Amino acid sequence: MTGPRADATDTPTPSADTYADPIQAPGTDEARWRAWDGWARMPPFALPEAGRAVVVAAHPDDEVLGVGGTLALLAETGLEVTVVSVSDGEASHPGSTRVTPGRLAGIRARELRAALDELGLRDTEVVRLRLPDTEVAGQEDSLAARLTDLLPGAALCLAPWTGDVHGDHEAAGRAARTAARAASVPCRFYPVWTWHWAEPGDPCVPWDRAARIALPPAVQARKRAAVDRFVSQIHPLGPEEGDAAVLPPAELAHHLRAFEVVFA
Repeated sequence: MTGPRADATDTPTPSADTYADPIQAPGTDEARWRAWDGWARMPPFALPEAGRAVVVAAHPDDEVLGVGGTLALLAETGLEVTVVSVSDGEASHPGSTRVTPGRLAGIRARELRAALDELGLRDTEVVRLRLPDTEVAGQEDSLAARLTDLLPGAALCLAPWTGDVHGDHEAAGRAARTAARAASVPCRFYPVWTWHWAEPGDPCVPWDRAARIALPPAVQARKRAAVDRFVSQIHPLGPEEGDAAVLPPAELAHHLRAFEVVFA
């Protein structure tokens, strides 16, 4: 997950009237999400039991936050998993005077590898496409072509939701959707920032196309350990405002539930 950017979306703008960017608005408390009765209406999503899965992430950590538990389940099943890091997330702290974007790119790549190890994906392939962080939308067509080359024969593609209200997430999701259609591969979309800006039952979210993936306690623990590996995102880089954590505890709480959600 990298700092917010409000580019064009596939869905209406969420209600945060006093904020140009809803990701910068105060988020929805996790207690409200946990109390929502809408979860029970979501059917379970059946994961493939064999083959290969391709997981697309706009930034290193998106895939773990959104579907880290699912990745652990795929690893337990023995599926081959390819993780595609569209960008290196080098723009997560544009105001930092302590860490340059180039150094941060390397840090985040190492954090992702450590997180995947925690999920049981020690030998999984990570494809770093190195598109510019915050500028993925400008290279959406080329991204779709590169993903099309990676997808043939896959049993499943997982990608950021195209309505997540973050320009990079949405562009990565659209490119994955285009590539998956070209390769005739099923594609499901995971939300990341949605839990921050949306509210339970929010009409901007396609709840009628949502499905749940239950995470057993051991898998939840693995995901928690994986999330903890993203030190550059969950802890301040330093004392200055530009070094603040991108993912404070209130934000992380959205991603540490006993289930994950994907959209068709």
